[in-house]
Amino acid sequence: MKITIVMGFFLPVPALAGGATEKIWHRLAQLFAAQGHAVTLVSRRWPGLPNQETIGGLVHLRLPGAGHSRFLPVNLFLDFIWGLRVTRALPSADVVICNTVSLPAFLRRLKPRGGPVAVVLGRMPKGQCRLYGNVDRVLATSAAVARRAAHENPRLAARTSVFPNPIDWTALAAAPRHRDAAAAVVIGFVGRVHPEKGLPLLLAAAAQLTKDIALPPWQIKIVGPESIAEGGGGEAYGVQLRADLPPAVAAVVTFTGPEYDTARLAAHYSAMDVFCYPSIAERGETFGISIAESMAAGCAPVVSALDCFRDLIAPEQTGLVFDHAAPDAAVQLATQLGRLISNPSLRRAIAARAKEHARRYDFPECARVVLASLQRCIDAA
Repeated sequence: MKITIVMGFFLPVPALAGGATEKIWHRLAQLFAAQGHAVTLVSRRWPGLPNQETIGGLVHLRLPGAGHSRFLPVNLFLDFIWGLRVTRALPSADVVICNTVSLPAFLRRLKPRGGPVAVVLGRMPKGQCRLYGNVDRVLATSAAVARRAAHENPRLAARTSVFPNPIDWTALAAAPRHRDAAAAVVIGFVGRVHPEKGLPLLLAAAAQLTKDIALPPWQIKIVGPESIAEGGGGEAYGVQLRADLPPAVAAVVTFTGPEYDTARLAAHYSAMDVFCYPSIAERGETFGISIAESMAAGCAPVVSALDCFRDLIAPEQTGLVFDHAAPDAAVQLATQLGRLISNPSLRRAIAARAKEHARRYDFPECARVVLASLQRCIDAA
């Protein structure tokens, strides 16, 4: 197959400035190329990277983009301009995969020789699926996303495949876990330091836990970017989070900043015993890739009750769940964290089941699923 993969307007590939989506599709593109497919990957032009190059059979085409804004209307406008720019530069192909919002709505009409259009829904749809009547294939990153897409545009239901975001399960599972039984239990979070991620709930739960003197020692490690350019809520938001911490909580919480190196990120995960993802983004989350990564690395996860996390977390089996929308959400979260802190056997049992469950999201398996879906898309075009 001749495959074109289009990324968003604000980050480069390779993911020199972060970006889970950029990392995922770069790795998938490499796997596709290694299997003999002709792959072109379109991403943002970036200092130090050539505008066009071929590495290992993968063609990189880099176009002028723009920085991410905190304002949604601005980002949508930039996405539209990016789509027009990509349309002009797009090579002929058997299929084009779009990790953008606007481009799938008009690409088929403006440039038919670009190939059938597959759109990746990496976030919960917010109405854009109504514009995707001419899209040939929808790759939804969870069953919850697929249901939302079909609700917005029933015609898409038959064209939708569930495509869970892949992880490097093999590398994460192999990361050494040298955990001293007497060491403090490490509760980790990896993700954007942004209001929608629910970190105030985690910190409020930590305040509850500090009152329980019977608990073994524990600490919290928060790994992720704060700057708006990197998808965070802004440096001021991070400063306020830390300023609001009671002294007892501040003593056990560490903000490490972002980590984009794959090996060092795996080391962060392997140093965690419990992984907490308290997201409140009802219309933002789609899968929870950092949850899956933590599971592969041997953590016991605790997550909010978002519908999209059900593909990953079977309550009491592959993780624990709390109701993020309940009035006592912080108390519920503290209870679930407390169970894992105080019960090593429960923690190990959940972690073992979670690790095995996450194996299905390894890159080679997900690449196979995507290629099969693309072939069906081409056959039906």
